[in-house]
This record gives sequence, C-alpha cells and structure tokens, in this order.
Amino acid sequence: MKQIEHAGRRRRRMHSPEFKAELVLSCQQTGVSVAAIAMEHGINPNLLRRWITEHERLGHHETAIGHAPRRDVAAQFIPLQLARSEAAQIKPIPREDIAIEFEHNGLKATVHWPMAQSEQCATWLRAVMR
Repeated sequence: MKQIEHAGRRRRRMHSPEFKAELVLSCQQTGVSVAAIAMEHGINPNLLRRWITEHERLGHHETAIGHAPRRDVAAQFIPLQLARSEAAQIKPIPREDIAIEFEHNGLKATVHWPMAQSEQCATWLRAVMR
C-alpha cells in the first residue's frame, strides 16, 4: 500500500492489484462478510464492494495472484459454426401478423399489424406509448 502525499492535503492510499485481488478472493468465500474484511484491512466497505464489482464485470485483479476469474458461462456468447447444409435448412418461422394487446381501465384492445410493415408498427407503437 502506498500513500501519495500532498502539502496540506489528505493522503490518498494506492492499493496494488495483488492486494485488491487478495481481498476480492477473500470476499468470494462462502459466509464471509465484505464489511468485516474491509474493516480488518482498514478500508471502506464501499471501496471493497467496488473492487468486487470490477472483478466480476471486467475480470480485473485475476492475474495478480494467478486465480482464474469466476464467470457465468451461460452469460458468455459462444459462436457456433454451422455447416452450409445445416444453415440452409434453418428457416425463420413465417408469421402472418403482429398482435399487440392493450389493457387500460378495464378496456381491452388487440391490434393486428402485417409483419411486412413491422417498421411502421414500431413507429406507431412509439407514438402511442408517449
């Protein structure tokens, strides 16, 4: 931990990526209190929560101590290569029209719009929703 000193100003602490990664890893243990770990190390719990968020969203700090980041595999995009014959067989399901149902003050209305005019439907819907 380093401190930057300015004449007559508060001192700002700088934390190394290794220190941040160590605390984030500690917080990922089951049943551990983020606030307790923050107080134990003399930092604000909100700062530690920000480091955890950065780690989860951006994958920061994982290389500092060699641990692989925990990421939700289901949330990742996995591209698939389809053979040309498979791609040719996949066709969109044709729909005849767009159905929009409204309900307001006990009144119900259903609007059917041709699929071929979906852009005009979107424009109309934006105007109605204002």
